[in-house]
Amino acid sequence: METVLNTPFLTPLGDTVEASTAAKNALRNVLEAVTGERIVLVCDDPLRDVGAAFAQGAVDLGLWTRLVMLETDSIPRKEIPGHLYEIFTNQHPDIFINLLRGSTEETPFRIKVTKMETRRRVRLGHCPGITLDMLTSGALALTDDEYKKMQELAQHLLLRLQNVVGVHVTNPEGTDLTLSVRNRPFFTDTKIDWQTMKWMNLPVGEVLCGPEEDSLEGTLVCETAVGGIGLLEAPVVIKARKGKAVEVTSDDKKSLERIIRALDTDKWSRYVGEFAFGINPHARVVAEFLETEKCNNTSHIAFGNNEDFPNGKNPAANHMDFLITRPTITLTYADGEEYTIMEDGQYKL
Repeated sequence: METVLNTPFLTPLGDTVEASTAAKNALRNVLEAVTGERIVLVCDDPLRDVGAAFAQGAVDLGLWTRLVMLETDSIPRKEIPGHLYEIFTNQHPDIFINLLRGSTEETPFRIKVTKMETRRRVRLGHCPGITLDMLTSGALALTDDEYKKMQELAQHLLLRLQNVVGVHVTNPEGTDLTLSVRNRPFFTDTKIDWQTMKWMNLPVGEVLCGPEEDSLEGTLVCETAVGGIGLLEAPVVIKARKGKAVEVTSDDKKSLERIIRALDTDKWSRYVGEFAFGINPHARVVAEFLETEKCNNTSHIAFGNNEDFPNGKNPAANHMDFLITRPTITLTYADGEEYTIMEDGQYKL
């Protein structure tokens, strides 16, 4: 099913009236949407209220708006529907937003979606697991001023992260690991980069990089949440050697089974793909990791694909994130200087 919207959305929206304002703020502040541009919204049918909110926000900004609903069932999708390719071939949107369910079993499908539109000037907002609650109460419920302040914090972090070659992360739960970021520039998702045109998750709130894929060493203890799975019943402990997750243990047997299955997607899925700081002041620890990973004063590490990151070389078909709470993070610079940028979950800028 699909709807083309060139006039205000007339269906009663309830909470999405407030949500549409948040969606409009995200489109304006993050993807820099301007009147007259074309946007395509691809939405799973259980998320139609989110699709309606983004459609209304886009119309309020004066965008030519197309909302496409995808039917879902219990079987994880693997291939992109052919009619989506036709839409992009015929409509040539300036902005593409996908509003999709966030299960780990569909991560390979979502990675294919991010690569579907290949024209360089298209801005892509990727929203796996987005909920209406994120727009009304969570990480997407930001005003224009709050976006500006978060973007300023991101720039302060990026300045401090220049010329960093190594990172050491510990936390009270037992995390103790190191990784190399030599020649792997940090960037932020809080605002579109018109040079790289990298796709962006919505909500935003990270400063991140793709570490050297063979560099992760030590122990990662994640006691809170995992991408594609959500909240944990017991901590997950990962031992890493030469960049690879070589041992994964947890008393949360159900989550452990899903994690191991995801890490075994292919030979690259166990190798580190991302290191990130969370900086969104509205983000909460919730079931959907899309929001949790943005929590201010946290960090997270992902295993799997990072080909869209500057100099990233991990071609995995999967990408799985692990939250680190109350981290202490020490940076090592090319000249040997060290600086603790975060201590027990508090930034030191």
